[in-house]
Amino acid sequence: MSKVKLSGDGAVRQVILARGEKRNALDAEMLEELTAAFASPPADQERVTVIRAEGPVFCAGLDLRERGRGAIGSSAIETMLHAIEMYPLPVVAVVQGDAIAGGNELALHCDFVVASADARFGMSLAKIGLAPSWFLAKKLLEVAGPVGAREMLLLGDLLPAGRMAQMGLIHRAVPAQALEATAGQVIDRLAANAPLSLRAMKALLVRAMAFRDGVDHADIDALVAVAARSADAREGIAAMLERRSPKFEGR
Repeated sequence: MSKVKLSGDGAVRQVILARGEKRNALDAEMLEELTAAFASPPADQERVTVIRAEGPVFCAGLDLRERGRGAIGSSAIETMLHAIEMYPLPVVAVVQGDAIAGGNELALHCDFVVASADARFGMSLAKIGLAPSWFLAKKLLEVAGPVGAREMLLLGDLLPAGRMAQMGLIHRAVPAQALEATAGQVIDRLAANAPLSLRAMKALLVRAMAFRDGVDHADIDALVAVAARSADAREGIAAMLERRSPKFEGR
């Protein structure tokens, strides 16, 4: 059974994370399916794609069991997020619950995020001994700026959707009962706009932020790799899976 469901054959296409029983944690299969969903050109009648999720959690990030045994890594999620970011038409995330680590990045790589006020967003990698790749960190800098990126990365706390909206990181945060109506208004407005204009503006916005890709970051990649291979990372992942506090030793 597919872990990513696709529906809609008109102006609005729906992409649904369907692993609710696992908090929509991204395993290798989900990453492949999401990448494929955004790798092909849009249908002629399409105007906007909507990403939703089943269950109470939008996305808990990479599946730590697969991450812990090396089945998935940063390259797979980067490929998926790049496909979403480069998609030629607007992408809207409707976030009904927590979006954590890779789930946070998934939401922020969309053009619009409409979230329930009950949802929380964050990058908790420092709490399990990991660090984001250059590709993932630069997206936080784009949307949150240096101050917001420091708070999300270095503290690792989950921020309420209302705070995310106040900081300008997401489009709207609304009461849970108003989520669908509010998201529908945004989606309908996008779908009513001129498709050639949408394509041109999406390309313009993506290109305007591409300058960070050219910054030398080989030394940063090395630091991230050291963290990923560390004993602290193994301890952090184990502690998360075992629901206990980690004991970091800096090695």
